[in-house]
Amino acid sequence: MSDINNDVHKPGMLGGRLCLDFANTVSWHDSSEKSQELLTSYEKLVNWSLHADILNKQQSLSLLKKAENHPSQATEVLQQAIKLRESIYRIFSLASNNETPASEDLSILNEAIGKAYAMMQIVPGDHKFSLEFLNGEERLDGMLPPIVQSAIDILTSEKELSRVKKCEGYPCGWLFLDTSRNRSRRWCSMADCGNRAKAKRFYHNKK
Repeated sequence: MSDINNDVHKPGMLGGRLCLDFANTVSWHDSSEKSQELLTSYEKLVNWSLHADILNKQQSLSLLKKAENHPSQATEVLQQAIKLRESIYRIFSLASNNETPASEDLSILNEAIGKAYAMMQIVPGDHKFSLEFLNGEERLDGMLPPIVQSAIDILTSEKELSRVKKCEGYPCGWLFLDTSRNRSRRWCSMADCGNRAKAKRFYHNKK
């Protein structure tokens, strides 16, 4: 049985919201030549979901065992996850520039919403009710509903949607929620794309 690989490359969770971090599971997203896919297998999808706190270790191991017994279904879920990720990426990339997303991408997300809501139920709690996802460790696509819910939360919040930005460090393309007081954040990370931009400016100034 496959196991959780603690040595797998784990990207920094820099997006500020789950769906944006999921969209960032491709490095150099805006370059067809340099882009690097993180979700190259169902196991990598499960590993990322563990890293993102969607799944716990027990749920992750259970899904990997199920995937081993149903490899074709696991491959189908991986393809479904990547299709969803790309639609989320395009939707928020356009939204960050005050542009309207393509109807095809909204259809992909709406289809995912239908599947996600079929896996939810209202649960009573202390003086309130909560919406919980069911059987995350029993369904191979059990990690997707929380990602879909995260996308819904941003898209239906004018305040949060207005704070979605794309890293200016071309061809990075990573998305993030700008929570800075004056909305001045420009990079996915100052230590990464921000430093590269500073070095580039310094080189041109010296030239």
